[in-house]
Amino acid sequence: MTVLSKKVDNNAQLKELVTSSGLEHIAVIMDGNRRWAKKRFLPTAAGHSEGVKALKRLVRFSHTIGLKNITVYAFSTENWGRKQEEVDFLMELLAKTVEYELSELYEENVKISFIGDLTRFSPKLRKILDDAMTKTHKNTGITLQIAINYGARDELKNAVAAIAQKVKDGELLPESITEQTISDNLYTKDVKDPDLLIRTGGEMRISNYLLWQIAYSEFFVTQTLWPDFDKEDIAEAIQTFASRHRRFGKD
Repeated sequence: MTVLSKKVDNNAQLKELVTSSGLEHIAVIMDGNRRWAKKRFLPTAAGHSEGVKALKRLVRFSHTIGLKNITVYAFSTENWGRKQEEVDFLMELLAKTVEYELSELYEENVKISFIGDLTRFSPKLRKILDDAMTKTHKNTGITLQIAINYGARDELKNAVAAIAQKVKDGELLPESITEQTISDNLYTKDVKDPDLLIRTGGEMRISNYLLWQIAYSEFFVTQTLWPDFDKEDIAEAIQTFASRHRRFGKD
């Protein structure tokens, strides 16, 4: 456990804390866009647009302080149940943001990955997402995983089905199935499990997000709404993480 005697107030100190605490992967539930807009008597779309700006700040700042992976919850399998107008706006916003930001993210050595069931999206949007992943797949800086049309139960169902098919085909014995077998069949198989889960907006629930992967993640919940989330908030989350003793059920 790292004991914090004073607030970390510069990037160099924060980068050192990231390294010393072993923090590599942060997962984020980006909650509060709609409440942010409502508080300001603005349309919901304005909250989502500001949320994109918050994500850009997070990625660039996290890259600066040496984090290796960020996974953000952008659109869940349940979000299709929202008003069609909002869903349509979110799809358009996703497409425009990826297209607009891709060159800069590529130049900043960011690797982009989209996790979830992408088959439900339009062919045009899927091509935009595929192009982004293809263009950045050799980048070696921070990895940004964006969970879209994602639900953890759906992910686990698909993993079980894939493993069952391997057993059926004689490629895998049931008794040889391990926890690693399950991890290897999840969308997140290429990155380590999150060390820290951040939820903005103050809600105390997981919302069907990375259920398998966050088994031993530390949690940090802030009342800050996602569009207002900035480097002071991420610094607080990192300092809180560094102050905890991670037992992993062993002591």
